[in-house]
Amino acid sequence: QVQLVESGGGFMQAGGSLRLSCAASGSIFSINTMAWHRQVPGKQRELVAAITSGGSTDYADSVKGRFTISRDNAKNTVYLQMNSLKPEDTAVYYCNVEVMLPSRSLIAIGGQGTQVTVSS
Repeated sequence: QVQLVESGGGFMQAGGSLRLSCAASGSIFSINTMAWHRQVPGKQRELVAAITSGGSTDYADSVKGRFTISRDNAKNTVYLQMNSLKPEDTAVYYCNVEVMLPSRSLIAIGGQGTQVTVSS
């Protein structure tokens, strides 16, 4: 059983910063890609940023230069540092990770989501 706990969302004025965290726990052998997605009501969920086990990163064009994804493998945790926030960043942010279990099976799990609201 693997669980994800997200934290760090909230309310911020435009131009401000927030840091999201997502910690995985449970029966984990290793974690492959860790990613953050976001969704606005009525719109499709979109990838915000992803980071591989080797540290390679990928970002949506809309957040490049403003957001930074990082991970602490010892803590099975992924972070999303969000700077220069814009009202259009308002969304529910979801953590998604690919976990290798002790059985060497791969599973994809997602967090419960954390609301980020940016006011103009």
